[in-house]
Amino acid sequence: MKITKLEKKKRLYLMELDNGDKCYITEDTIVRFMLSRDKVISEEELKEIQDFAQFSYGKNLALYHLSFKARTEKEVREYLKKYDINEKIVSQVIANLKEDKWINDSQYTYAIINANQLSGDKGPYILTQKLAQKGVSKSTIEEILKEFNFSEVAQRVANKLLKKYEGKLPARALQDKILQNLTNKGFSYSDAKSAFDELDSQVDQETTQELIFKELDKQYAKYARKYEGYELKQRLTQVLARKGYDFSDIANALREYL
Repeated sequence: MKITKLEKKKRLYLMELDNGDKCYITEDTIVRFMLSRDKVISEEELKEIQDFAQFSYGKNLALYHLSFKARTEKEVREYLKKYDINEKIVSQVIANLKEDKWINDSQYTYAIINANQLSGDKGPYILTQKLAQKGVSKSTIEEILKEFNFSEVAQRVANKLLKKYEGKLPARALQDKILQNLTNKGFSYSDAKSAFDELDSQVDQETTQELIFKELDKQYAKYARKYEGYELKQRLTQVLARKGYDFSDIANALREYL
């Protein structure tokens, strides 16, 4: 077979043969096989050219994808599948990129966790979940996590939460809110509790009284339409308790309010 045409088409080249066959190849393929117009190639050589062209095309796609940011093996593999790259070729591309250090799930995991240590707000459980979704193995995640202590991250998040809710919630509700937020962000309860215990989160009696009377104004307007006397007092007690106020504070407030 003889090559009758080599024509550039955007990022690829169109190669035509005298038997009517056509295929798209990369510039790397042309260089590797020293292809040119009028060159004669065999069926076996054509198969090698086509396989390498797809490998080269897949690798170029992967490198383009990786040029924006680091990615896991799973992310690159899924990206290549969108372009209908043969599964065997995809595996060859991945192996080549791993050999050249373009893909390294351990380094990727370390970088993600380290960035979180410096300025993030996630605990180990959420990070594990997110990394697993990106295809990082459980053993790799666990091994890298051993290198980090999350107490400082938990403390940083707890301090931000305290600034957000301090003066807006009674003591018990403030503690519950901070602990809930920390566990939702992936910290263990023990780490969350330790971080909370380090906070200077004393809610003084004056603030508590101000908050409880403000809440009473709102709830009284709601329940006084339906209840009165003992039943009204019980309803107000229940709703204030659910919002984190101590029963002694509730009783004192109701004596003044009703």
